[in-house]
Amino acid sequence: MELTAPPPVTRRRTPTGVPADAGRGRWLIGVGAVVVVFALVTAYWSHHVGVPVRDPGGAMFLRRLPSAVVLFGLLAVADAALRAPAGQRFRDTLATLRARWPRERLVVALGGLVAYHVVYLCYRNMKSWNAFRDLKDTELLRLDRALFGGHDPGALLHSVLGQHWAAYALMVFYKAFTYLVPLSVVASLVFLDRLRDGYVFLVAAMWVWILGVASYYLAPSLGPYVSDAPDFAGLPHTAITSTQAEYLTERAHMLAHPQASDAFVSLGAFASLHVAFTCLVFLMVRHYGFARLTRVMGVYLVLVMVATVYLGWHYFVDDVAGLVIAATAVGLGRLMVYPTGRPD
Repeated sequence: MELTAPPPVTRRRTPTGVPADAGRGRWLIGVGAVVVVFALVTAYWSHHVGVPVRDPGGAMFLRRLPSAVVLFGLLAVADAALRAPAGQRFRDTLATLRARWPRERLVVALGGLVAYHVVYLCYRNMKSWNAFRDLKDTELLRLDRALFGGHDPGALLHSVLGQHWAAYALMVFYKAFTYLVPLSVVASLVFLDRLRDGYVFLVAAMWVWILGVASYYLAPSLGPYVSDAPDFAGLPHTAITSTQAEYLTERAHMLAHPQASDAFVSLGAFASLHVAFTCLVFLMVRHYGFARLTRVMGVYLVLVMVATVYLGWHYFVDDVAGLVIAATAVGLGRLMVYPTGRPD
């Protein structure tokens, strides 16, 4: 499958980088409408399953949003320092920061972060409630074996890469995703000259979570490490295997005590949103014209795809579905933010 990205965005380095369209436009109404509709769908499904919307320990919203705002401030200062002319660096950085972030632009940027985290909270709850649906692991495993001539792709990777050092190396790449998500979302709003260009990434990221939920409900599944456990029994005990066991315990707790305040499920295989979001970053940095970063993200994307299958988190078809979700999310992000095309 070949994924194509939109033509690169021309980058302009200006002292302030505040274009006239920073916060104006009816396109913002469309973005807000998507957030509201997804929140209403989440509220309806919460009523349907009889489980309230939860934010365990504030990890999905109450702690995550302030962390994103702090990161936004740090990156905004770093960006202003890079844009400030040579001279009295501290004074020029403050002046550039004030000029680059007038109230209207700041409100639109921070409002985008709030909207994104509302979508993320809804996504995590919808994913959690998917535990009540019948599993499709048998069908996904059968499809994987059909694609690989009767072999399990995870077992094939184990035979090629071994089951020791590769497990530790791929674990690092897989877990780096935890930092990639917040950093890429916030950086897209901070570093681009035109805030509206950053919103293309932000909205596309929202669509990754929304489309991801749809894929979870299309084919509820736990992943190869559950459905084909013997293939992964030879892997060393790592943070990954501990997390996998923890996720199964969480799911059992939710099914046994759905009304418990700490009942929350993080497990879902189809589609791989690790792959989807990583591919989204790859497509967007290519779109923005960052050639070197595009090559780095291309390599990282391949490593994440290998890691998801090698570690048993996902079927191969989950990764393919993740690529499709990423390409679709980028298209929707561009269409919503620039419905009539991006002006030069």
